[in-house]
Amino acid sequence: MGSGNPQETSEDDPLATVPDWDDEYVDRVSDRLLHNYDMERDRTVQGHQFTLYGRLSIERRKQFLHPSVTYGDHETTEHLLVQRLDSVSVGDMERLSGLGETVSKEWINPDEEHFGTEFVFGVVAPEIPADVRQFVSSFESRTLLKYGYHGHYSIRLFAVAPDREASVASPNTDVVRAFRLWDDGEREERRGLLERVRAAFSRRR
Repeated sequence: MGSGNPQETSEDDPLATVPDWDDEYVDRVSDRLLHNYDMERDRTVQGHQFTLYGRLSIERRKQFLHPSVTYGDHETTEHLLVQRLDSVSVGDMERLSGLGETVSKEWINPDEEHFGTEFVFGVVAPEIPADVRQFVSSFESRTLLKYGYHGHYSIRLFAVAPDREASVASPNTDVVRAFRLWDDGEREERRGLLERVRAAFSRRR
């Protein structure tokens, strides 16, 4: 009678299909994204190099009386493209938004089933200048396709400076939360423990 552990497959281990990044920060962010996004590393789009590319697809169905009878199927897709730069400027963010306009013509198949596509561009940099913060926080771009009959596409931007624990994002850019590692529960728990220890020592004085 033999013994041993069965081999794990990619179905058993969700990390098996996730790339490894040499960038520790991006690698930790990818751990937060792996359950929702299909990810690639070092992807080039129209001459722009991206450290991380992620794709999220959501299919929406309406049903009539019974789940087997469906109509109005719609698909929403999000493309997440993240760069690490030595510095970030308003010009960098404008170029990324322009790239979104360009690839929208190539990556979207406009038809009745297309509900929406989001292009989310992120930059990881040492710091976020004030003009970049102002530009990104107010940036909104949403375009209807065939007056909305073929859905729409949106372009969103965000920037993060991990070492400074700072971020800024366009309205409704929820994915930026995954990049705010300093907001994780573990850190809050450690902070709470430290405060309790301080309070205990204060009472002893």
